[in-house]
Amino acid sequence: MPALFGTVLVANRGEIAIRVTRTLDRLGIRAAAVYTDADAGAAHVQHAGCAFRLPAGYLDIDAVIAAARDAGADAVHPGYGFLAENAAFARAVTAAGLVFIGPPADAIHVMGDKIRAKQAVAAAGVPVVPGRHEHGMDDGDLIAAAASIGFPVLLKPSAGGGGKGMHRVDSPAGLPAAISAARRESAAAFGDDSLLIERYVSSPRHIEIQVLADAHGSVIHLGERECSLQRRHQKIIEEAPSPLLTGQQRDAMGAAAVRVAQTCGYQGAGTVEFIVSGQRPADFYFLEMNTRLQVEHPVTELVTGLDLVEEQLRCAAGQPLRLSQPDVTLAGHAMEARIYAEDPARGFLPTGGRILSLREPHGEGIRVDSGVAAGSVVTSDYDPMLAKIAAWGPDRASCLQRLDLALSQLVILGVVTNTGFLRSLLADPRVQAGELDTHLVEERSADLVFAAVPADAYAAAALGRLAERDPGASAASPFDLPGGWRLGGDHAWTHEPLLAPGDDSPVEVRLRGRATSAQIRLDSEEPVPASARLDGGTLLLQVAGQATAWAYARDGQVVWVGRGGNAWPLRPAGRARDTAGSAAQRGALTAPMPGTVTAVHVAAGDEVQAGQALVTMEAMKMEHAVRAPAAGIVAKVLVSAGQAVAMEADLVIVEPSGAAGP
Repeated sequence: MPALFGTVLVANRGEIAIRVTRTLDRLGIRAAAVYTDADAGAAHVQHAGCAFRLPAGYLDIDAVIAAARDAGADAVHPGYGFLAENAAFARAVTAAGLVFIGPPADAIHVMGDKIRAKQAVAAAGVPVVPGRHEHGMDDGDLIAAAASIGFPVLLKPSAGGGGKGMHRVDSPAGLPAAISAARRESAAAFGDDSLLIERYVSSPRHIEIQVLADAHGSVIHLGERECSLQRRHQKIIEEAPSPLLTGQQRDAMGAAAVRVAQTCGYQGAGTVEFIVSGQRPADFYFLEMNTRLQVEHPVTELVTGLDLVEEQLRCAAGQPLRLSQPDVTLAGHAMEARIYAEDPARGFLPTGGRILSLREPHGEGIRVDSGVAAGSVVTSDYDPMLAKIAAWGPDRASCLQRLDLALSQLVILGVVTNTGFLRSLLADPRVQAGELDTHLVEERSADLVFAAVPADAYAAAALGRLAERDPGASAASPFDLPGGWRLGGDHAWTHEPLLAPGDDSPVEVRLRGRATSAQIRLDSEEPVPASARLDGGTLLLQVAGQATAWAYARDGQVVWVGRGGNAWPLRPAGRARDTAGSAAQRGALTAPMPGTVTAVHVAAGDEVQAGQALVTMEAMKMEHAVRAPAAGIVAKVLVSAGQAVAMEADLVIVEPSGAAGP
């Protein structure tokens, strides 16, 4: 079979760019990449046959079209995010004589705006959530609509999805601030601050239907994905099929999704999202249509055996669908977990840094879609998702078991991730039983996040440092030994006070001897025998007769140790404690994450109250308010809106009330 296209420009980055490139490679199609200065060394650039710089970023339509021309491309694949659901981009690609691997621009236009989409599908008889879905509503209109709908309500950007800019509001008092935040976030993410408002559905389940449509009028669906496990409206675990739906309910939702696609003249792969009552699964409401490939598409591929990127390419090339609805079968069960650069122990704040070590899981039924490699630098410029780990099993129980094992084998050192939290979530009894809703993660987070670093991680870090310093059998002098040497006596105890991020009290670790034969004691515990050996990035320990293996890496003074999917950075206590202490003594509020200041709410001389928002920051598409810990007076404002700041950078100096001079 001849190639569908000669060259395809992949107008995206990260794991989706690599995933699309894999299919292009398999089909014998040359892949061209694009990149920004921040992504010059990124993994997706290395995977492509050629790559072109975008000076102004991934949203620069003219630059992307120019790159496609320079690459000699026949077509452009937008991936997801960025320009994937931009009707103007689809038109520009077509106008340039290229094929847009996605739906027609008119379909993107109708479904890319939530208000237009709801009006269109309601006219086609598809149920929508009660609310007010109109263009041009000002703040007063939204406030009036909320009063008529009844609280709680949900504010949503009209122009985009992915949970960005969505706010639940439980009372009239919180509505003005929520509208302001939603407009600001929507404008930043989608270039449009239009909002809609609708009733908040209690105990909801988020279920979506994958559709395929060709240019010849055929539309089918490929079953559903359940995406109810979300945090801040962002999906973190998805599965197919849903443990909720019966075959009859699946058919009803699938037929509605096909009707939605037909309504807008859809072509290619798309997803119709519904909100479903957990108590009454027969009641479902249209949420939106994503006119692109979804992040969670691998679970559909695993249960159908289809390559959705290949199906996109075939549809874009004008070929008819190779399947009719009766041909679609779902085999087994699949689940996907999203690996984010965020710290669950610090309120899921975004993280960043250089990946020192990366080991991905493998095995029967395991699939990894990754956008990073060892040495990759994770910044606050883009979405925090680093990779997706998916598992397939003949049934849901075996799938859960395989996914948990895969997450336990994942090693990422250098950047804190949510991997350990995902394992805790999968083990939750409600998740195991399939009793899901979109609130479950928020309700259970306190029990699923383990903020304390385990004692054996401190032992591993100290023993790893000892193994690094141990000269081994080649030591020419006893004075070369890290524990020292004394005439007629034992090795001296070395003192290793180690501190975890966010902790004020270091753990005192004392070591005596050399790595191959040592003694270790933590705080006031009794000493126990230990040995340590480094084998590449693996630290092999024997402590008190128990053998364990740890992932190990060091970045300057910071030691990273990982096990079972978790990873902890530990450092000598003196420097970290002094830095934290000096900031507190100066009354400095520091950046809790690397990111960009989006708003400064105070000026020097202002009186502030405990809990008042002083600065708003954004990182990886998430906003975070930095609040005053106590009442006081603003002495200095050290940042301005639009400024990029590093983690722990000083933002505002606040003198406690009564501390200011005359």
